[in-house]
Amino acid sequence: MNKRIRELARQAKKHALDAMIKITDKEKALKVYSESYDTKFAELIVKECAEWIKNTDSDPDIGEEDARALLEHFGVEE
Repeated sequence: MNKRIRELARQAKKHALDAMIKITDKEKALKVYSESYDTKFAELIVKECAEWIKNTDSDPDIGEEDARALLEHFGVEE
């Protein structure tokens, strides 16, 4: 795993911990943590990819519109 993916995983973990912090039922807390982590990690990766697409200089035909299409395809808000 590269440094950026580890950072995105760290952010997803913090988000998941925040989501489950006040849940007292252990089983429910674990479920909330797992779902929150998975969702946030995927969302962060898609956003990172969309940002890269917007800023890439390798292909002039790729840009803002393609980045929005990627976000829309995965149901991620900007």
